[in-house]
Amino acid sequence: MALRIGAEEEFHVVNVESGRLVPRARDILERLARPGFTTELHRSMVESNSRVHRTLDDLYKDLTGARRRLDAAASSLGLAVVAAGTVPLARITSGDVTADPRYRRMAEEYRRVADEQLICSAQVHVDVPDRDTAVRAMCLVSPWLPPLLALSASSPFWLGTDTGYASWRTMLWQRWPTAGPAGCYPDAAAYDAAIADLIRSGVISDAGMVYYDVRPSAHQQTLELRICDACPRADTVVLISGIFRALVQDACDRSAREGGRACEGHHEWLRAATWRAARSGLEGTLVDPVTRRAVPARTALQRMLVRLRPALEASGDWAVVQELLTEILATGSAAHRLRRAAEAEDLLASIDLMVAETRGAVGPRRPHRPRHTAPAAPARSPKAWAADR
Repeated sequence: MALRIGAEEEFHVVNVESGRLVPRARDILERLARPGFTTELHRSMVESNSRVHRTLDDLYKDLTGARRRLDAAASSLGLAVVAAGTVPLARITSGDVTADPRYRRMAEEYRRVADEQLICSAQVHVDVPDRDTAVRAMCLVSPWLPPLLALSASSPFWLGTDTGYASWRTMLWQRWPTAGPAGCYPDAAAYDAAIADLIRSGVISDAGMVYYDVRPSAHQQTLELRICDACPRADTVVLISGIFRALVQDACDRSAREGGRACEGHHEWLRAATWRAARSGLEGTLVDPVTRRAVPARTALQRMLVRLRPALEASGDWAVVQELLTEILATGSAAHRLRRAAEAEDLLASIDLMVAETRGAVGPRRPHRPRHTAPAAPARSPKAWAADR
């Protein structure tokens, strides 16, 4: 039976006319009046939390339904929401933090790093049998995460300029003290002891501030993917979710088969591989997780799919993931599409494209229902995974 999955999406709030980031998330949330949506560090961001699903088709319906509700609430206020790592037009201030004691403490402690946290991500949760398995799987999936970042890359612009990167959000994100690749631990006790040491050091205040690219949830029996930019197209979130679920399933199987000794633990190259993915997106080279040599992004992703085919077929995801990967390789990353729009017209044209794709007005067709559809999972509270922000 396929492992259950869920997703969290973060959205920027922009003024429809100017395209600029505005601190009006609370106004949108007041119009929604339903569970599944919440605030983030900055008042210019809204977070949406999906329910838990067994099929990619059900996840897609959930994500697009949440986007429609957000868009309707924002449009009634002359606003729009944008799912992208960054938006081109923003203003850095120290006064736009959400009125929450934890967020206020973070703003005071981390100062400019927190002020410039005007970035949004997409996060995917996959159920795991137990916390020990989650910690071991975390190490096993880590080498395969930079290609997922490349798939999501949607943040080429920052403060009105082209950064030259496909994911500038990654560069901003990695300034936090616990951001980046996770280490390898033999079991949950060792991992939890390391996190407790970090908290005792005073560098972070709680386990929710462990910003590794992948981490076991502090409150749920899941492994959480955190490396990705927010994605303008919901299809991309579905594609990444399908691949990540296959990675987790494969890692859980390997851990059980090899007694937790499946990882050699030498991941020193991962930060460099992540930088490469952030710089290139899908339009350049990536670091092959097996050979650790530069290869075209298309080659890295196609090799990954071949490797994961047994897990993808077992969950009924092979056809959908193969189709969606073919489409995104043909159309290019969101960063590439946004750059092309800005080059043809201006930055406002790229913002218009972000808004349109977030609404679902532009993009590849809806993924087909998998051939083997598992029974629907009981709905878990949409806020269940939000506690780990």
